[in-house]
Amino acid sequence: MGKRKKVGLKVVLDTNVLVSGLLFTGETSKVVRLWQDRKIIPVISRETFEELRTVLEYPKFGLNRQEIRDIIEFEILPYFKVIDVVHKIQNVCRDPEDDKFIACAISAEADYLVSGDRDLCGMKRYKNIRILTIAEFMSLFD
Repeated sequence: MGKRKKVGLKVVLDTNVLVSGLLFTGETSKVVRLWQDRKIIPVISRETFEELRTVLEYPKFGLNRQEIRDIIEFEILPYFKVIDVVHKIQNVCRDPEDDKFIACAISAEADYLVSGDRDLCGMKRYKNIRILTIAEFMSLFD
C-alpha cells in the first residue's frame, strides 16, 4: 500500500521555510502549492507573522514595499489561519526566539511544525506536535 495523502493538516511553517518557499525555487517551494491546493492549513500567529514581515524586508532579498505587500495579500492572508497564542512557551528551545513557533503550534493544535532550524528540528517533537524538516514533511505527500 502507498502512502496516504495528508489532507487539511494544520502546519506551522518556520520563517526560514516560508521565505524559501515564497522566494526561491526548489524543494521548499513545493510547500506553497500545498497550501494553495488546500492540502495543508498553514497557521501563523501575530508573533510569527511579525518575524516573517521583518525578514522579507531584509535588503538581501531585494523586495520593495509593494512586493512585500503583494506576498502578504496574495500568498499569506488568503490561505493562512491566523491564531491567537493562548499557550505561552518559554525556555523550551535552545534559541528562545524559536519558542514563538512552538507556542503557535501548541495554541493552534497543529499537527506539524516544519523548520530548517537545527535546534527546532533536533527536538523532533514537543508534546503532540511533530517537528519536521521540509524534506521530511514533503515526503508525507509523495
